[in-house]
Amino acid sequence: MSQGGSKRPIIIRRKKVVHAHHGGAWKIALADFMTALMALFLVLWILSVASEEQREGVAEYFSAPLVAAITGGDRAGSTRVIPGGGPDPAHIDGERVRVSTLQHTRPSPQERRYFNDLQERIERAIERDPELRQLRQQMRFDITREGLRIQLLDTEQRPMFQLGSDQVAPYMRSLLRTMAPLINDLPNELSISGHTDSVPYAGGYRGYSNWELSSDRANASRRELVIGGLEPAKLLRVSGYADRVTLPDIPTTDPMNRRIELIVLLPEIADAIRSASTASGSELTAPSPDSIDDAMRESDVEADPTEADPTTGAQSPTTQSE
Repeated sequence: MSQGGSKRPIIIRRKKVVHAHHGGAWKIALADFMTALMALFLVLWILSVASEEQREGVAEYFSAPLVAAITGGDRAGSTRVIPGGGPDPAHIDGERVRVSTLQHTRPSPQERRYFNDLQERIERAIERDPELRQLRQQMRFDITREGLRIQLLDTEQRPMFQLGSDQVAPYMRSLLRTMAPLINDLPNELSISGHTDSVPYAGGYRGYSNWELSSDRANASRRELVIGGLEPAKLLRVSGYADRVTLPDIPTTDPMNRRIELIVLLPEIADAIRSASTASGSELTAPSPDSIDDAMRESDVEADPTEADPTTGAQSPTTQSE
């Protein structure tokens, strides 16, 4: 056998690759990707040319759609799959409407900006006046479920009212009249409440008491705001709480409990206050500011805090809340 025949032949096997038909699925995926990318750029372009108010409206819609549904707006945000039968559950008479509204309502981002802007303008107006600048430490601003709350607090050295009466101190009068046109710039309605400390009058609650005093002081504050330029139609509620709602974490006899609270109400809270008047199914209307004013004047005539004591001839009260 020859030498060349002893070598084994080298065999090379090549696997034949058969390309299967893929159906063009990649084209559909690419088309979906390009559509999404186009939509993204379109949204970015719309946001870049939209005004501040339009962007705030979009943000408000996505941040609180349930509030809009409860208050009768767009119901697209409802989580109910199948609506229940019977009357609309969003419309319930009486106090339950108000409780439901207070539980679910929140100031929208736009409303918070309006409230913060109002606070800043009030603070700037106070800072420009040397007399009012000293009262800044007696003011508190906070945003609650009802709206922007402005508290005007007493101190032992600088009370907002004369001792045991609704006579407004000069600096308190100037403060209220300075705030009035600024509050009037917002369309929101206003609630005013008066509060006292727990120091009682000499006659207790049988005659002129902290209830009358807190109501009279709230009404006196209302008059000063109206004189300062507040639109009377914006006043929705004027009330007195005596010493029943004191500040937390301080003694009930502390002078800071003697305060006036102004609340710039959210629209849904104002509606809830009105709806409470139909709790019994009868058509009741809230008293007008003028009627409240007349009632307060009548209470002054019926129970004058400076009336002389019939037994001693001294002026009462001998012990009284400020």
